Formats: sequence, structure tokens, C-alpha cells
Amino acid sequence: MLQGPSALDRDKPLFRVRFTKFIVATVLLPLLGFFSCIFISLIFHFRESTATHCGVPNYLPSISASISLTPERYIWRFCIGLHSAPRFMIALAYLNFYRIHLSSRRIYLLLNYLNLIFSVLENVGLLLLTYVSSTETYKLHKNGFIMFICSALIHMMITCILWKMVKKYSVSPEDQTSYLWKTRLCAFSVICCLFALYFYVRHNKYCEPGIYTFFAFFEYLVVLSNMAFHWTAYWDFGNKEVMIATPPEDKRF
Repeated sequence: MLQGPSALDRDKPLFRVRFTKFIVATVLLPLLGFFSCIFISLIFHFRESTATHCGVPNYLPSISASISLTPERYIWRFCIGLHSAPRFMIALAYLNFYRIHLSSRRIYLLLNYLNLIFSVLENVGLLLLTYVSSTETYKLHKNGFIMFICSALIHMMITCILWKMVKKYSVSPEDQTSYLWKTRLCAFSVICCLFALYFYVRHNKYCEPGIYTFFAFFEYLVVLSNMAFHWTAYWDFGNKEVMIATPPEDKRF
């Protein structure tokens, strides 16, 4: 009697892909969603997406305004929904990565676990602001956005501290490149965030024409630099693979 392929391949992986491809696909999902939503908002929903509470001219939609419209909200939710699950797995992968590459000193163990916590909070904040739009429950959406931004910046800073130590014990050019770009993107993200906050406060206080456009522009840069920061995992796990497999059979019996 012939056995089916499932019996012959029971111990073989069900899914296997290089981590580099996995990272690229994970980052491309929100990037595709971001540009699609902004493009559709500008072309088809310009008036609604660029409207301000005081009626002054504005020429770019904020991300919150863009993803609250239809079909933009569904495009964004689809992309982030697929993106979020791998992000939780990558956070755990980094936890193990730092355990292997760093010393067992208490300060580095603490930073490692804090890094995991803020990485998870960043992803939860992203999911919250994605699935609760500003036109549905503004306060909840706003809190999700604040959670996302604050957790992302803290996660970047802790990551740079951890990688400063990793770089000391590594001669790999990939590790050196990863650290360099992580620090650059972290600094760039903090600067853009401060500019975005400045223009947001100024807009709400003085309601000057075009100021909200500057806020939206720097908000774009904050989000794009965040995506680029996560893309640096391409260098960190270059020779690793993501694998889903069934547990091996116990052949003692």
C-alpha cells in the first residue's frame, strides 16, 4: 500500500523562507499601504482629507485623516493586519538575539526585556490607531497614536544602546552597517518627531495657513524612518531562516 506525501514528509518543514525575504515583505506591507492611502486621498478625497478644524488652507492629509476614509481605511487595515503578526515574532527573535550576543550583566538583561516590551507596545499602538479611526473614536485613536510614537522612539533608543555593545564584540561588516543606520534613523526620527510636534501645536494655537501641511510632512518622515529602522533587521538576521515545522516523531516505540 502506497503512503501519501504527508506520511513521507512528516518531519520536513511546512514553511521555510530566508529571514531577509521575510523582513522585506514585512516592511513592504505598511509601506505599500502608506503610499496607497496618501495617493488615493490626494487624488480622490483631497477636500475631505486636507480639511482642518479652523478651515485654513492645507495641502497634505495627515495619516490619521487619510486612513479614516474609504477605501483607504480598508487598504491600511489589510496591510497592517498582515504586518503585525510577523512583528511580534521578530520582537521575540531579537530577545534571543541579544541574549546570545550580549553579556549576562543585569543592566543588559533589563534593557533586553524593556526593548521587547516597547516593541510589543509599539505594535499594539499601531493596531489600535489602525482599527479605531479618528472619525470613529477620536480619543482612543489619539491614545493609540501616542502609544505608537512614544514606544517606537523608546524602542529605537534602547536598540541603539544594545547595538553599541553588540558592535564592540563583532567584526561583521553587516553588524557595523546595521548599527550605523540604526543610530542615524533613530536621530532622524527624533528630530522629525520634534518638528511634527512643533507644527501641530502651532497649528492648533494660531491656525495659520499651510502650517498643518508641515505637520503632515514631518509625520510622514517619522513613519517612514520607523519603517526603515525596522528594515535594518535585514543585516541582523541575514543568514537565518524562518521555519514552521511539525515536531519530530518519537521513534522509541
